[in-house]
Amino acid sequence: MPGSFPIPFSDLLAHAIDRVGSPVCVGLDPVLEMLPAELRARHHEPIAAIDEFSREVLKAIAGVVPAVKFQSACFERYGSRGVAVLEDRCAEAARLGLVVILDAKRGDIGISAAHYAAAAKRLHAHAITVSGYLGPSGVEPFLDAGLGVFVLVRTSNPDSDTVQSHPLADGRTVATMMADHVATLGATRLGECGLSNVGAVVGATKSAEAAALRRRMPRQVFLIPGYGAQGGTADDIRAMARSESTTPASSGILVTASRSVIYAESGASPWTEAVRGATAAMASSIRMAFQ
Repeated sequence: MPGSFPIPFSDLLAHAIDRVGSPVCVGLDPVLEMLPAELRARHHEPIAAIDEFSREVLKAIAGVVPAVKFQSACFERYGSRGVAVLEDRCAEAARLGLVVILDAKRGDIGISAAHYAAAAKRLHAHAITVSGYLGPSGVEPFLDAGLGVFVLVRTSNPDSDTVQSHPLADGRTVATMMADHVATLGATRLGECGLSNVGAVVGATKSAEAAALRRRMPRQVFLIPGYGAQGGTADDIRAMARSESTTPASSGILVTASRSVIYAESGASPWTEAVRGATAAMASSIRMAFQ
């Protein structure tokens, strides 16, 4: 059955990270205008070009990184055909041994959240991004369905400060309040690896707050956007790792990059080789940051 997983998400991810030796994730965010010209010329239908692009990216990154993050919106915009491609490519990614994260940022409660969870499992996702703003009932249905979750805590976009840095009466910010919420939700959802199935989205561009957030979320995997094209560096990533980590998996981080990898320039090489090369370079850079 799609989405039926034999072990907790945190253990699945830990095994995948240790297998390749680097805690990195490629974001698959296909935008028609940015695809290689040869693909756009070959296909009259945008979703057909996106489908071929996605298939080739998956083949290029398999075995180099442990995980792939599908931006659901890039597929949903094409209606039912786009969702069908998303389902097929997520299934293919899982067959290739990649941990599949659905970046859909769902945010609802009760039966609606349960429906979203069932949809994510049907799409062959192992984990999903969610908003925790509605409280535990907006997150727990995904966990009850057997999915890992990454709750938005401190996002990489500059204008996130408008909300997430806002001070509360008890001295916390909205972001640190959400970090405490995530830690509480995840406290009883641990894998054998010691990490929680409830992770947190923390942007690489917010590394100045990393130590404080890590203290509040010691057992969370940080899904870290903002590396590469948005300006995040390996030094920023190092600040977010768990101090007690001894392996790439126990570091409690999963660094994701999209544009700097999937649209890598290759010169004379085929574009797929450029993607694989950029993926390997990213994996190596993050690996070296912890040596």
